[in-house]
Amino acid sequence: MLNRDWKALQNGSDIRGVAIEGVEGEEVNLTDEVVERLGSAFGAWLSEKTKKAGSDLRVAIGTDSRLSASRVKNAAIKGLNLVGVKVFDCGMASTPAMFMTTVTPGYEYDGAIMVTASHLPFNRNGLKFFTREGGLESRDITDILIKAQNKDYTEAQIQGSVSTTDFISVYAEGLVDKIRREVNNPDNYDRPLEGFKIIVDAGNGAGGFYVDKVLVPLGADTTGSQFLDPDGTFPNHQPNPEDKEAMNAIVKAVKESKADFGIIFDADVDRAGAVDRNGNDINRNRLIALMSAIVLEKHPGTTIVTDSITSTGLKAFIEEELGGIHHRFKRGYKNVIIEAIRLNNEGRECHLAIETSGHGALKENYFLDDGAYLITTILIKMARMKIYENKGIETLIENLAEPAEAKEFRMNLLVEDFSEYGHSILKDLEAYAQQSEDWEIAPDNYEGIRVSFDSDNGDGWFLLRMSLHDPLMPLNIESNTTGGVRKIASKLLPFLSKYDGLDVSTLNSYVNEI
Repeated sequence: MLNRDWKALQNGSDIRGVAIEGVEGEEVNLTDEVVERLGSAFGAWLSEKTKKAGSDLRVAIGTDSRLSASRVKNAAIKGLNLVGVKVFDCGMASTPAMFMTTVTPGYEYDGAIMVTASHLPFNRNGLKFFTREGGLESRDITDILIKAQNKDYTEAQIQGSVSTTDFISVYAEGLVDKIRREVNNPDNYDRPLEGFKIIVDAGNGAGGFYVDKVLVPLGADTTGSQFLDPDGTFPNHQPNPEDKEAMNAIVKAVKESKADFGIIFDADVDRAGAVDRNGNDINRNRLIALMSAIVLEKHPGTTIVTDSITSTGLKAFIEEELGGIHHRFKRGYKNVIIEAIRLNNEGRECHLAIETSGHGALKENYFLDDGAYLITTILIKMARMKIYENKGIETLIENLAEPAEAKEFRMNLLVEDFSEYGHSILKDLEAYAQQSEDWEIAPDNYEGIRVSFDSDNGDGWFLLRMSLHDPLMPLNIESNTTGGVRKIASKLLPFLSKYDGLDVSTLNSYVNEI
């Protein structure tokens, strides 16, 4: 069993912790010793999985731009070398690129580690692990943590080596080749993006490579791109496509530079968002709709797996406009990916698993959540539409019905056994909804409880669920009518107010706002 300190490092299928000082009340727990032991534990775990001796294993490692990146990377390398593993240091890279080191011909490493904490604050860092089968699952992370905690590994007689490799350039060349082949411009094969102005906001993370290594070789004008220089303090905005300030920054840049398309990545480039030539954001439901349109053109009738908070308008768009099947599942990028793989294994064709956060994974790309690959797929379609139809990419989603309002309330659970308490609230709410007139429980819900209301009672829906990892209950409310969110919230507040262990202050303030 994991003790409290080691268990605190697990964040679902990743390891995350506090890597440097600078935030009051947050003590460093991702120390050199801890990371070294994690490196050794991963080497031992990988040895057991592959049936290879540690000295026969080859593992790649890369980082994003975080201030603690080099320290954490070097500690992990030391731990891997201790058990005999040969390490290939990829320097700054993206999370998807690190997976690709395990499957790219000429490399095909046994495993890979990405040092990142995605969009979290500057003082955090973490580790993501990969094998050739993909990212590790939660139970694998638990096993590695137990090994690290118990020092369940053996020091090799001959320690492993470390060498450097510029794999991000290899990865980028693959994207360039894909765009050339699939756009297949008869007049300009090598530079199919010539005539397009495409700008990137990397948020000072690891995504700046996409400008010089992908867009420029393809002929795009990238003037107006911003925040490309790696800076782990993230001085301009959070490297997060979901963040309003971040999205406003790329929208502004597109408008000011009169760009045809804008791209925004998170810190480790496994997520992305976009902006069309009119300055309209393409993220959340709009990004899912756009990718669904592209995928369903290639694979008519296929299933699209999304997370649980997608809109009713999106479901109608996928099924009625595009002729696909919308499978609304759970929050969590690993959840939607695992569900898509499960459906395929059962013979139910699924080519896209995508979350409103910007994580999107395609069957054709190992079901890897890869922001750069997602954007590459969109750019191919954009170029082909201009060449063969003289249309903009935004026309693909012009018939998407979008809500008039959408709000999220994050309500803290104030009790020690928050999981049991939260699930009891959900059970009580389901019984309450069943007895309430005009409350319609969604029949295809996989987490929490989702309830719809007709046009006289809020014209929308709410979803109340447990957070994946934290002691809180997120509440999402969406309405097709102005004022509808408040009407739905007003119906829900009296029920939730009965629970002393649930902090409903934000919901209460919103409902009673004058």
